[in-house]
Amino acid sequence: MIQLGDEQQWTADEVTVTDNSTVRRAIGAAAIGNITEWYDFGVYAYFEPTIQKVFFDDLPKTTGTILTFGLFAVAFLVRPFGGLFFGPLADRIGRNKVLATTMIMMAAGTFVIGVIPSESSIGLWAPFMLLVARLIQGFSTGGEYGNAMTFIAEYAPDRKRGFLGSWLEFGTFTGYLLGATLVTVAGGVLSEHQLLTWGWRIPFFVALPLGLIGVYLRSRLADTPAFAAMEARADEDEKERSTGGELGAIFKLWPSLLVCVALVLAWNIPNYMLTSYMPTYLTTTVPDKTGGGLSDLTSQILQIVVIAVLLVFIPMFGRLSDRIGRKPIALTGAIGLIVLSLPAVVLARAGSSVSSFFGLLIMGLLLICFSSTMPSTLPSLFPTPLRAGGLSIGFNVAISLFGGTTALVVGALVSATGDLDWPAYYLIATGVIGAVAVYLLPESNARHLWGSAPAVEARSEIKGLVEDDEVPVLAAAGSPGAGGSAV
Repeated sequence: MIQLGDEQQWTADEVTVTDNSTVRRAIGAAAIGNITEWYDFGVYAYFEPTIQKVFFDDLPKTTGTILTFGLFAVAFLVRPFGGLFFGPLADRIGRNKVLATTMIMMAAGTFVIGVIPSESSIGLWAPFMLLVARLIQGFSTGGEYGNAMTFIAEYAPDRKRGFLGSWLEFGTFTGYLLGATLVTVAGGVLSEHQLLTWGWRIPFFVALPLGLIGVYLRSRLADTPAFAAMEARADEDEKERSTGGELGAIFKLWPSLLVCVALVLAWNIPNYMLTSYMPTYLTTTVPDKTGGGLSDLTSQILQIVVIAVLLVFIPMFGRLSDRIGRKPIALTGAIGLIVLSLPAVVLARAGSSVSSFFGLLIMGLLLICFSSTMPSTLPSLFPTPLRAGGLSIGFNVAISLFGGTTALVVGALVSATGDLDWPAYYLIATGVIGAVAVYLLPESNARHLWGSAPAVEARSEIKGLVEDDEVPVLAAAGSPGAGGSAV
């Protein structure tokens, strides 16, 4: 079992009393980055056939599809480098400054895709420029989500961190829904010629105003109370610590890193299975193998409806996690993946819109058992001085190796074996890994963050925490005053 360290004492004056309006603005500022990231994801995933025709029209269809998915996946290969750069940087200069930088880069990368000339106009320069834009997106995204989780977790009061953290994933699904809806509408009202010449560009242009809104919201907030308190306690030597030394300290927390990677794997393989692979599976793979399947429009509409339903449940599950704990909900998701993945996949490919909807909905509900709890859980695995760095590295390694490659790997397995149940097998294995990780996970519900003072909504709550003006909290293992082991 992972354990967070020994107890140390904090005075009542050190307890953070949160301001509701500031917390709400912090959530909005953090979530807007996720909206932008997943807006791009939804646009790219739904426009995959169009992007293939614009940038790889001279190639055979199968080759073009592989290259299009490859350009999608390449952004995930550079995410760990973005995490290695931006995560420790946020621990040194502040979460807010880094989040403003990554916001600008993400929006710019998406906007640039919309202005790239077609392959018929400039030849191989077109896919090369698309590759560069995707690399910029991937590198900036590597510093976005881990810092956004840290930002919300450090602003939220301890007893509402599950509910407030779930709004980060509400932003994720909102961005995907917005992107998918715009692409579906564009495909419905524009002719194929209009779509291929200029219509496909419009959704990418929308990213720029989204990014400007995000930068504005983030610039109006100070850094988190936990980071400010850490800076106030730090002496000059600590402030000048090197990035190399910080990375060494992060990797000494390897048990937390491993659990983080496993939880992110269990969370994001279902995520990318649902949002990235299933549209192609239902409209291309299943028809090629069985002659059944769904039309592109039907699949797109079903995805939009399922995501809209999940939006309702995400904050509900987040609030529930503040009452019963994160672990029971996450464990339900892991066991559900083991038991229900095969029925869900069979339903999804059964051929009717109704069966496909319920198959996708089952996957979605299992997914949000993680989506609603992980933004408040993962930050608890790392101490405040290393939180953004540890989260960014663990999160992006898992996304790069497992999340972003889901469509590519599962598609290759189905193609190589002819077995349409491979999506289910992949999800079942994911559930097993997730169940082990949840077992090793400490319950973080209603507990202060590791290495930070408790955070409450009202001063009246301090009396319930402090006796003789002191309150015990968990110190970082290996930090001064902490004698506990990390495992």
